[in-house]
Amino acid sequence: MAAKIPVTVITGFLGSGKTTLIRHLLQNNQQRRIAVLVNEFGELGIDGELLRSCQVCDDEDAETNIVELTNGCLCCTVQEEFLPTMQELLKRRDRIDHILIETSGLALPKPLVKAFRWQEISNAATVDGVITVVDCEAVSTGAIAADLEALEAQRQADPSLDHETPIQELFEDQLACADLVILNKTDLVDEVAQAAVVDRIQAELPRAVKIVASQRGQLDPEVLLGFQAAVEDNLASRPSHHDTEEDHDHDDEIVATQLVLEQEFEPQKLRQQLEALVNQHEIYRIKGFVSVPQKPMRMVLQGVGNRFEHYYDRPWKNDETRQTQLVFIGKALDTAAISAQLQQAAN
Repeated sequence: MAAKIPVTVITGFLGSGKTTLIRHLLQNNQQRRIAVLVNEFGELGIDGELLRSCQVCDDEDAETNIVELTNGCLCCTVQEEFLPTMQELLKRRDRIDHILIETSGLALPKPLVKAFRWQEISNAATVDGVITVVDCEAVSTGAIAADLEALEAQRQADPSLDHETPIQELFEDQLACADLVILNKTDLVDEVAQAAVVDRIQAELPRAVKIVASQRGQLDPEVLLGFQAAVEDNLASRPSHHDTEEDHDHDDEIVATQLVLEQEFEPQKLRQQLEALVNQHEIYRIKGFVSVPQKPMRMVLQGVGNRFEHYYDRPWKNDETRQTQLVFIGKALDTAAISAQLQQAAN
């Protein structure tokens, strides 16, 4: 019988840097054939496209090895969406060396890991390890995520979400299931603040787990893969606040709205306008691609709360239309008003 495919579950709050970590891993895969399941939020698959744009993905399996699960929080749609997706991937197990699963910021890792005990999966795949990504800057300010209001509210957008975990408990559950904690964005804090964050995380961990500092997820794959933890077989050592809880209902208020614009934008002008939009509307997250005048490369934009960052990921392809594509995640968003205000920033 062929060896089981190792699976790494990557969890963490909105904006902590999960996609950036995975993208760096794909670009430095050391000849591993890696498939990725992305629990995307919003109709425009920004995270999935970011991963597909990696240079190492330019092979015959590029499209089929990046799979976006868009029907809700992954830990709450395990049977309906995750199971059939995994079964399809496992049909190609001879062409896959490793699977990465990027959960949404609201996901509890333990219910997902439990699925690897199911007969349909257990004979072909095993959870090599669970990695929890933490925003060091956010935790250093006394918060847990860059925008706690956004994280608290985002859950209401997902009609499949069946847990109403307080943010602190969700943080504890993600840490409790971890085999490795990535302390990301350490370049944004000083050594004293970083040490304080490490102390806080260690106080939350139920057992000895390594904490690794990172800037933009730039870590050696040997640090991230190869735990051989068979996590599904030792869940007793990974306590969860939801081990015995019943399901809960929730409201549906948060939405994701998308804009596809033909205009080009100067980065600084666009950022100023986006900052104004965040202050005027209940916008919690902004992500997407931007067409910049006189720039042959596509700009990637990420915004959490009032914090924005951007970089250029690849040249525009000859057969693609240069467009600005942005996804806004928030409450009661007025798409027309947002679009109209963005026109002011257009070149």
